[in-house]
Formats: sequence, C-alpha cells, structure tokens
Amino acid sequence: MNDAFEPVITLGETSKLQDIKLENLPFGKYFSDHMLEADYEDGVWKNVVIRPYQPVSFFPALSAIHYGQAIFEGIKAFKMADGGISIFRPHENLKRFNASAERMEMPAVPDALFIEGMRRLVRVDKDWVPSFPDHSLYIRPFMFATDQFLGVRPSETYKFMIILCPSGPFFMEPQRIYVEEHFVRAVAGGVGFAKAAGNYGAAMHATAQAKKKGFDQVLWTDPYEHKYVQEIGMMNVFFRIGEKVITPDLEAGTILGGVTRNSVIALLREWGVEVEERQVSMEEITEAYDSGQLREVFGSGTAASISFIRELSYKGKSMSFDPDAFETALALRTAMTEIKEGRVPDHHGWMLPV
Repeated sequence: MNDAFEPVITLGETSKLQDIKLENLPFGKYFSDHMLEADYEDGVWKNVVIRPYQPVSFFPALSAIHYGQAIFEGIKAFKMADGGISIFRPHENLKRFNASAERMEMPAVPDALFIEGMRRLVRVDKDWVPSFPDHSLYIRPFMFATDQFLGVRPSETYKFMIILCPSGPFFMEPQRIYVEEHFVRAVAGGVGFAKAAGNYGAAMHATAQAKKKGFDQVLWTDPYEHKYVQEIGMMNVFFRIGEKVITPDLEAGTILGGVTRNSVIALLREWGVEVEERQVSMEEITEAYDSGQLREVFGSGTAASISFIRELSYKGKSMSFDPDAFETALALRTAMTEIKEGRVPDHHGWMLPV
C-alpha cells in the first residue's frame, strides 16, 4: 500500500460477532466491527484511519446535507472454496466511483486509497465474511462533502469512508414491475449514470406509489415520450426476445453502467448468445410478448446479482412470465455465483484476493 495512504489502525476491544450469527442475515442491517475513514483537505487525501465502527459527528451546516454532494458504491467480498477471501471486480467500481465524483464536482479517490484501503479493512474484519453458500460481505465505499458553508458551490473538503455489511442470500422472489410513465429518473445530460445519493432519494416516491398498487419496483422510461426503457429500480434490465438478449445501451448517460451488467454481457457473449445494447421501446416489448417471443425478463445488480421478473404492467396490460422456465437468467445466476465463490476457475480475473 502507498505509504501516503497507510491507515492508522485502531482495533476495538471486543467484537459484535459474538452476538450475531452470519447465516441468513438480512441485507443492510448489521455492520462489521471497523470502518475506514479519510479526509480531503487542501487538495490532498490525508488522515487515513481504520477504527471501530461508530457514529460520525458533524455540524448542521454540513454541505452534503444541504446541497447533495454525496456518492457511493456497492461491492461484495466472498469466502472462496479454497478458504480465501476475494472481492468481485472492485477496480470497475473505482472507475464508476470516480466518474460519479467528476460529475458531482468532487475529488477523485486514488487506487491506493480505494482498493488497498478496502482490502486492508476486509482483512481486519475477515471473520465477518460469511462462509455459507450465497452469502457475502457487502462493501459500501462512499464520499460526502464536509464544508461548513451555506452557499451553492462545490465543497473544498470531503470525507471518504468504507463500511462493511455481512448479508445472506438476496435472491428475492420474482418481481412484479410497474412501467413508470409519469415520474422520471434521469435525462440526457443529467446524473443518471452516476451513483449519486440523490438519484435514490428521488426514486422513492415513484416506487412507493407502485408498491401501493401491489408492485415491487418500477421500470423507468425515457423522460420525453415514456417510450424507451431505462432500468428497473436499482437494477439494469435484460430482455430475452427469441434467441437474442437485449438491454438498453448507455449512450444517453441516463442509465447506471452496472458492473454486474457488464459481467452478464461478457458471459452471454462467451456462450455464443447474441447480445444487443440499444434502445428498447415498450412497443417492441409488448409486440414480442404478444407474439410469444419475449421469453425472459430479468434484472442485474450487485445486491441481487440476477433477479427474475414475473410480471410487467404497462398501460393496464399485464405481461406475465414463468420464472421457472428462465433458462438464461438461471444459467447466469449460477455462473456468477460459482465464479464469485471460487467454485470454478476465474478465467476473467474478476476476483481480487484480499
């Protein structure tokens, strides 16, 4: 690790692990014993520490609260079949993190701080990585503005942190999805491609309205015609039409470029499946459904990996699917799990040993 970012490590006297079973934990509820912190001041990153997980104090004028300069990432570490611990594609998350930082006018985080700091933290809390099938240690790097100043301008100071969260299987039940035609997630030139905290806050109302109607999530559409699909909730979306798999492209900058999305496309192409990254209209989707060609709909993301969709509701029309017949999505879920848990050779170099 770069000496400039070598963390000062303060270990807690006791571990919370003695009170927690790591099997079948709910996602996002429990946190490991330690966290990493670093400060950005005077144009440099400094004060890198790993210390016990605890509250962080701040003043009411904290810039991030008032003006929304906050970004994050989601990454997972896995207990491998050989007993080691590896992190899934963290360098791709670093690229996306710094792309988000640039869009939000925030400083880039160096590889030596982001990647090596993460590895060091996971080593400190290695006992928190579950060893059960389909379990993982969720890693949450995030950064927020820390100036005490009321005025709309980029902050001059920032805090970067990483916290860890062990979780059980996240293979949720197949989802019922409402195609959103009123609320908008992102527009060209906006921040849809960034993992900015505000994107998720802004999505909550539309999602809540869909849940009142009995759905699990919304499928966002374009802001102009509500014709072209973007992404589902916190996931990228894929459609198997005939023998092809189609997913919205990233050209407009309105869709988050998922690391799992990228991995899914790579695997499908290796298997000889034709993948098209392009605009996908709801008219095309409904026509494919009516003709019997729409065979599978599934989402991809860090938390859920591959999530099956059992219903799409569009303009009062319900399109239902049998997830038990999803061959492609099931094969992807299985392959991704086997790679992440080290049960097959990692030909892609996706797993970074801790």
